[in-house]
Amino acid sequence: MLRRIALLGLALLLSACESMQVTNDFNPAVDFAQFRTWAWKDPAVQYQPNNPMLKSDLTEQRIIQAVGSQLDQRGLRPVAAGAKPDLFVQTYLIVANRQEQVVTNYGYGGPWGGPWGGYWGGPWEGYWRPAYNETRNVIYQVGTLQIDLTDAKDGRLVWRGSAEKILNNSPTPQERSAAIREAVTKILSNYPPK
Repeated sequence: MLRRIALLGLALLLSACESMQVTNDFNPAVDFAQFRTWAWKDPAVQYQPNNPMLKSDLTEQRIIQAVGSQLDQRGLRPVAAGAKPDLFVQTYLIVANRQEQVVTNYGYGGPWGGPWGGYWGGPWEGYWRPAYNETRNVIYQVGTLQIDLTDAKDGRLVWRGSAEKILNNSPTPQERSAAIREAVTKILSNYPPK
């Protein structure tokens, strides 16, 4: 029973952490209204670590499609063939292991009878029960999708956004597509900066 309570606490901790953390940064001196066209910087998607299990043409297609769609919704158009873009776009898919210490407390340190004594305390009045703590290290994977927008004139980064989330162990293709679309939508919701 105590193990089930501990596992429930662990599940609640991880589900609370499961929400997507979105951050962005930009150069406030840049006039973002000047940017109208974009092109992919080669390679369009970089993987860290460069692991064949992580690297996938399917994942890359999902990211490219989601980013292109969101940029289009923000008034940025892909550059015409042979023309120079205003922005270069590059994405990164980063997967890292994280570790969390989870402490579960069983029992308490006060007397069984409490301050009332008598009938409330029973024969164990005055007995101090030591608390029992169980500490576990939980290792999980966090995925970060980062989108960089670079000024094509000088090659300087003008805007960066990222979304971080705990990864599901075995997502379906539909779940992967939905997760990438959600991440890209949330990241680019902060573009152009206000």
